[in-house]
Parts: sequence; structure tokens; C-alpha cells
Amino acid sequence: MISAIVLAAGQSTRMGQQKMLLPWGHTTVIGKIISTIWEAGVHDIHVVTGASHDELEKILKEFNVNIIFNNDYSNGEMLTSIQVGLRTVGGEAEAALVVLGDQPQIEANIIQAIVSRYLSTHHRIIVPSYNMHRGHPWLFDKSYRKEIFDLVPPDTLRDFLNKHNEIIDYLKVDTPSVIQDLDTHNDYSKYKP
Repeated sequence: MISAIVLAAGQSTRMGQQKMLLPWGHTTVIGKIISTIWEAGVHDIHVVTGASHDELEKILKEFNVNIIFNNDYSNGEMLTSIQVGLRTVGGEAEAALVVLGDQPQIEANIIQAIVSRYLSTHHRIIVPSYNMHRGHPWLFDKSYRKEIFDLVPPDTLRDFLNKHNEIIDYLKVDTPSVIQDLDTHNDYSKYKP
């Protein structure tokens, strides 16, 4: 089984409002992300919230997901959210996908390609790459659980990936969606359907 950890604890300071609650097609930004993960065949989904927890929880209740609150969300570090989410992922999970909560452009076929690559090769870290830029979602094998739990700020997930760069299996993709997220109103206006 593959699990997904969706990082949805951010405060959206650059956007000026909670970006994951913004409309996206017939749903919201976070709703679109969850639907895409589900469509890709990954059904063990753990959403880590922080800022706007109550509003996000109302939306997420319509989905079959595990909602976890990160008490330390205000430090702005993704690392604590990954650690909080990973604690709820069961031991039967072979690997976990790290999914950004502000990346509604992610595509089911990319998630499927990452999972398929893992299941066929068992490479321990798989990262989508567009024009030599690392993207999301990326996958890590359960053998890295302890190492990720042992990371302490100022360590970051980028440091973790840099440390293991030589063994990362980069899945080259032809879509910029893996490197596009919503930070500002301009991003939202540019990418929204």
C-alpha cells in the first residue's frame, strides 16, 4: 500500500487568505487535490492541517481522509507537518507520497507513474522532474521513516533530498504542473480552470 501525506497546514501569508479554501472548478483547491490523489488509486490519504483547521475540516469531511492537526504549524516548516502526518501512516504502508496542499494542478497520471515506478523498481526515493527542477508529489520508502522523524529544524526536507540526491530516481515529466503551486493571487488567476 502507498499512503499520501497532504501538507495543508500553511498560513497562506503571501496569498492573504487561505488558498486551500479557494474555489477550483466545481470544488476547492484542497478538494481538487484530494480527488486527484483518489483518482490516481491512492486511497490512504492523510491531510495535515494547521491554520484554518476548522474550515478545512468542514471541507475534508466529505472525503474519506485522515485529518491531523499540526500543533506546530505556525513555525512555517513543512518538516513538522511531514512528521505529524507520517506518525498516522500505518506500518503496512510501503511508501508515502508527499503532496503539497496548494498544488491543485497535480495530475492523476503523474501520481500513477510515480507509484508504478516505485512498485516496479523499489527505488527508495522517486521525485518528478520538469526541465531539471524537482517537483511534487514525491515518494519515499518506509525505510526512511526513522531518518525523517529524526530531522530537527533547521534541517529541512530539501536537506533530506540533497543528502540522498545520488540515489533519487528522477521521473522526467513533460508537464510543468509538478513545479507549479499557488503562492499569490497572480498564481491563482493564472492557473485556475
